[in-house]
Amino acid sequence: MSYFFHPKARIEHLEHVSYYESQLKGLGTRYLSAFTLALTKVCAAPHRHKIVFHPNIRKYRIPGFPYNIMYRQTSAEIEILAVAPHRHRPDYWVERL
Repeated sequence: MSYFFHPKARIEHLEHVSYYESQLKGLGTRYLSAFTLALTKVCAAPHRHKIVFHPNIRKYRIPGFPYNIMYRQTSAEIEILAVAPHRHRPDYWVERL
């Protein structure tokens, strides 16, 4: 299954990569690898993960980083709504629905 980003989710994802790389050389790459692996798992089994916002918004935690991938499945693709921090500003992304 393929995926696409909500425009704001793409921006925040790229900001996370830049932030981590600015903190420690190679850390942005580690974040990107963890994100890619997480997204591979989401695309392989999108319905496996818990619905956290109705009607069909699910989340998947990025291992090793304090972010969740917030997503929903459309008819043929996964829409990434946010790459949201675990604790900071919960539900800020809901306006993207």
